[in-house]
Amino acid sequence: MSRLTGAGEQRGAEVIDEQGDTVPLPVVPPDDHPPLPLVRKLPPTFGPIVKKVALGLAICLVAGAGYAGLRQIADAPADPNSPVAQPPQTSTTPDEAAEGVRRAVAGEAVLQKMADAVENDNRTEFLATIDPKAAEFRATARTIFANLTNLPIGAFSLRYVSDDTGALTPDRQAELGGSESWLAQVEVSWQLAGYDTKPAREMLPVTLVSRDGTTYAASFSERFVAGQRRPIWTLGPIDVAKSDHSLVISLGSESDAKAYVAVADRAAESVSRVWGKSNWRQKVIVYLPAKQAQMEAILGAAPNTYTQIAAVTMAELDTPQVGAPVRIVANPKLFEELGKQGRRIVLTHETTHVASTATASPVPLWLAEGFADYVAFTAVPVQDESAAKELFKAIRAGDVPATLPTTQSFAASAKDLPQAYESAWLACRLIAEREGQSKLVKFYRAVHASKSSTGLADAFKSVLDMTEAEFVVEWQKYLKRLAGV
Repeated sequence: MSRLTGAGEQRGAEVIDEQGDTVPLPVVPPDDHPPLPLVRKLPPTFGPIVKKVALGLAICLVAGAGYAGLRQIADAPADPNSPVAQPPQTSTTPDEAAEGVRRAVAGEAVLQKMADAVENDNRTEFLATIDPKAAEFRATARTIFANLTNLPIGAFSLRYVSDDTGALTPDRQAELGGSESWLAQVEVSWQLAGYDTKPAREMLPVTLVSRDGTTYAASFSERFVAGQRRPIWTLGPIDVAKSDHSLVISLGSESDAKAYVAVADRAAESVSRVWGKSNWRQKVIVYLPAKQAQMEAILGAAPNTYTQIAAVTMAELDTPQVGAPVRIVANPKLFEELGKQGRRIVLTHETTHVASTATASPVPLWLAEGFADYVAFTAVPVQDESAAKELFKAIRAGDVPATLPTTQSFAASAKDLPQAYESAWLACRLIAEREGQSKLVKFYRAVHASKSSTGLADAFKSVLDMTEAEFVVEWQKYLKRLAGV
């Protein structure tokens, strides 16, 4: 099970609404660095860059650190109050081994009945697997079943993986009663029909209790270990809205879900105009938690980890796998405060990560984030002076970037994080202005598809007909010109 890592940014400026009015966006400065002005790509041109009004938003790319192609770029710590994962207690004698097998058989039978009930849409059979004396959990189970029924489930399974006979305290065992109780780790797998090419998978702690000769499930939320993610459908009642391009799953309200479908659809269309329609499934899944705590539960992160982040993109799978289902998870408070246009930009940026499979790509972070900004900002004009404020300030003070931003530059605690995002965006914009947008896309795909450790250098030469060093010289001149030095 991997902890989540990621890089985040908080950007504040102003947005032009659909009536042409300038609307200020909220700025919530992080503790360790000033707010970042939003950067946006202008349509490709070969003349002077037109300066327009900037937007503001908070964006983030987050995925499991162990996921294929991901670099560890910043800490997204797990909840320190959660128990630390321990190896399950193993049997050391034939009798203990036999008892472990017996528990596994009993537990697997409960899980299979539960999965069958979901597949067959049989609420009565599902509730028959729930401990009749666990009144609170029975209410939760009704909500879970309703949620699963509400989702376009194409496949659903629960697999008994291991158990730990010492995980439940004596007080908890006494509270459960029965002849025996234990905690099992269960792999839950679900696939959303029409959206996922492969199932999402997570580990779920399931408390089991035997009474009167029958084994039941008594909890889905006991002893989550640090970094363990929770399926959105276990966190409260959900509402679902869908369209040709998007599926929005809301823990708030049906009206929220429906409102965001249109925004997500426009984001998908914006991405397709740059990335192309045939190069991705043109499907995006958005999670809308009602509280930040729910967002952090979905991501397996400690409380307040994402206070300054409006949205993240994650692969909903615990082990590396090509085609893993990817979700965009919103921070409810910040996402709402961003306003209509700001939310559109956030979703377009994150949808670019979905389309370009950034959670499983060897592209360097400057290219992944700069390209996502480039795509996201096609819909709204930007004022360079506001968008690249921190970068221009540094350049005017004589601090011109010596290299393209490194992986470490995008760490949440990095001193020059604002400049990293701003300079990455302008690197991608420079490529588009010099060579055309199609060459920028071709360059990204060449790096993404490369199996070589020299993929970036090869793409610079084969696509842009220059070395990285030559490009950096041109980029430095471009930055200084924009900064007026």
